[in-house]
Amino acid sequence: MKELLTEDNPLFGRFSLIQHIHDFDYYDAAKFYPDLPVREKAAFYGVFGGCPYVLENLETDKPIKDNIIRLLLPETGLIRSHIENIMLREIQKSFDARILEALGNGKKRYTEIRDQLGGSETGLLDKQLKILLGMETIQKAEPINRRNDKKKQFYEITDNLMRFYFSYIFGRAGTIARIGEKQYYTRNIEETLEQFISRRLEGITLQYFHRMAVQGKYPDIGDYGSYWYDDPVNKRNGEFDCVIKRTGDLYDFYECKYFKRPMTFRECEQEKYQLQKMQGVEAAGIGFVCTGGFDFENRTEFTLIDGEILYQ
Repeated sequence: MKELLTEDNPLFGRFSLIQHIHDFDYYDAAKFYPDLPVREKAAFYGVFGGCPYVLENLETDKPIKDNIIRLLLPETGLIRSHIENIMLREIQKSFDARILEALGNGKKRYTEIRDQLGGSETGLLDKQLKILLGMETIQKAEPINRRNDKKKQFYEITDNLMRFYFSYIFGRAGTIARIGEKQYYTRNIEETLEQFISRRLEGITLQYFHRMAVQGKYPDIGDYGSYWYDDPVNKRNGEFDCVIKRTGDLYDFYECKYFKRPMTFRECEQEKYQLQKMQGVEAAGIGFVCTGGFDFENRTEFTLIDGEILYQ
């Protein structure tokens, strides 16, 4: 569809309306399951994403485990068939699907993907990545404090459902068929599912920041995303995934917790202490996002975002 907008297309310049249609974000996706608790809303979005076709086939009165076993694990599962026969088939015509498998299993850097594929610098991988970016199958991310630093850029799968599929299902059809869907879930998904969803909570938080910025609720927000730090004293470096950049190059750091229970003031204080110890990190403000809420009233030390605020 994008090609209709190119200069060599006969309809170039003749459109009266151009719209960029995305999948639903976490907030609009939750309108398909408005009565679920916050933690379950985050779980369903973290696994199944925001495609309306997928969302309307969920049975949200049943646990997410049952939906995964029914819709994603069987060879004839409705959503697995949707992925493999519609979404993936178009990609496989032109691309090595192992690129997405590498991304689904934690390989984010260009060199990591190249090494996973066992390839050399022929330019083919770079070309395929650029086209997948154009298709919005994957997206490129970079720290907000290191924009345009190619050494800090990485790739990730855009859609949560595709990420789940390539993390847990792609290339494992034989195993699933041999031991059965329930046994496969127990052995290969159950133990790590909460960690998988907790990582998606960081994406939900960034979507929340986007909504707040668009609505003018954060008037001094300049950017949001991940933040790269170097700590030469302790000889380490790393990234924070949820950071807001405010006017004057001030940064607010947020920790996301996919908890069943409320987060305590002591836990917040400990996180603050760890952050302040890090060399190369200057936090103007500290916030927490917790699906289980908090067991204390905010005393101005922190910005607190519980599940109800995320979805209000």
